[in-house]
Amino acid sequence: MAIAKAERLMNLALCLLGARRPLSKRELRESIEAYLEAGSDDSFNRMFERDKDDLRELGLVIETVENLDGEVGYLARRDSNRLPPITLDAEEAAALGLAAKVWQQARLAGAASGALQKLRAAGLPEDVDPYGAHSALEPRIPVHEAAFEPLMLACRDRRPVLFDYRKATAARPEPRHVEPWALECWRGHWYLAGFDRDRGAERVFRLSRITGRVRARGTGFTAPVPDVVTVRETVASWAGEIADRSALIRLRSGAGYPLRAKAVKVRELGDGWDELEIPYGHGLDAWLVEFGPDVVVLEPAELRADVVDRLRAVAKG
Repeated sequence: MAIAKAERLMNLALCLLGARRPLSKRELRESIEAYLEAGSDDSFNRMFERDKDDLRELGLVIETVENLDGEVGYLARRDSNRLPPITLDAEEAAALGLAAKVWQQARLAGAASGALQKLRAAGLPEDVDPYGAHSALEPRIPVHEAAFEPLMLACRDRRPVLFDYRKATAARPEPRHVEPWALECWRGHWYLAGFDRDRGAERVFRLSRITGRVRARGTGFTAPVPDVVTVRETVASWAGEIADRSALIRLRSGAGYPLRAKAVKVRELGDGWDELEIPYGHGLDAWLVEFGPDVVVLEPAELRADVVDRLRAVAKG
C-alpha cells in the first residue's frame, strides 16, 4: 500500500473515531488534507468511497446515519471498535519480537524498540529476548546502501529525486529524475519503484546500482501514485521468474525452505528426500543451482540439462 493512502486511511479512521456525532462528506473533506487536494468533487467522492470500503474491510465498524434534514453522516463508535485485552502466547510474542528485530539495522530501529516496549507492557514474556545472540532464527533486512535513507524520506514526503543510475547492461551511470513511490526488499536487495520523468513511465531501480548522492528536486508529483505498487512482481518478471508450467524435483528433507514455500505438491519419498512440484518459469535453473546437492531435477528434461550445465560450469571454475 502506498504511503499516501495509508496516511489518508489513518486520518479518516481518526476523524470517524474521534467524532461525537456523525460527520458528513463535506465535513470530512474539510478535515483531511488529502481530500482537500482532490481535483474535483467526483475525484473526492471516488476516493472517499474506496477509503471507506477499505477501512470496513480492515475491520472498522462505520455507521451510516441520516439526520432529520436527510443529510448522510458517518461515525465509528468507540464501543463498537474497541479491541479486547491483548494476550500473547510465547510463539506469538516471539514472532512479534522477531519482526522488531528485522529493523535493527535500519533507521526505524528506535521505533521498533519503542513498539517492543509496548508489547512487553501488553504481555510479551520477559524471557523472550528478540535481540538475543542465540535465537534460532536470525532475520535481517540489510540496509547497506547509502541511498536507502534519503529515498525512504523522499517516499514519505512525496519529494521528487535525482540520482545517477547504472543499469546492469550499461558501462556508465545515467541521471534519472524519479518520483519515488515505495521501497521494498526482495531476495536481499532493496528496490525503489517510482515514476521516471525522463521516460514518462513507471520504473523499478535496484538501490545497489545507484551511484553518488540522492538529491531532492522540487516538490509535488506529476503522475498519480497507484494504490498498490507491485515491486516484487515487476522485478520477478524482469528476472524471468514468472511461471507458466511446473517442474518436478527431489529435495533433501529439512532443506530448501524457499522451494517448499512455492511448492504446489509435496510427497515424502523416504531416505531423507521429498518430491516437490514447483512452478517453472525462465530463470528457475539459476535459482535451483543455489541449493547445490540438496536438489535433484527430475523433469522437464530441458530444466535438468540447464541445471547440470550450470553446475558443471561452477565445478570448472
